[in-house]
Amino acid sequence: MEDNRSNTYEATDRASGEKVRTATRVDLAFGSNSQLRAIAELYGSDDSKDKLVSDFIAAWTKVMNADLL
Repeated sequence: MEDNRSNTYEATDRASGEKVRTATRVDLAFGSNSQLRAIAELYGSDDSKDKLVSDFIAAWTKVMNADLL
């Protein structure tokens, strides 16, 4: 498996030097962009499975039908 340590960032407590968080480049991109973060939080919540499936089907259908025009 590929070594992904170069794409992982660690936050440390300045007082203790203890590692408090880790994040990937993707985590940082989604966390720092308000629109991406809102979408991730919407579809990532526990009660949004039905919305995710419904929205995915609608988007898939739209893309597949766009080729027919």
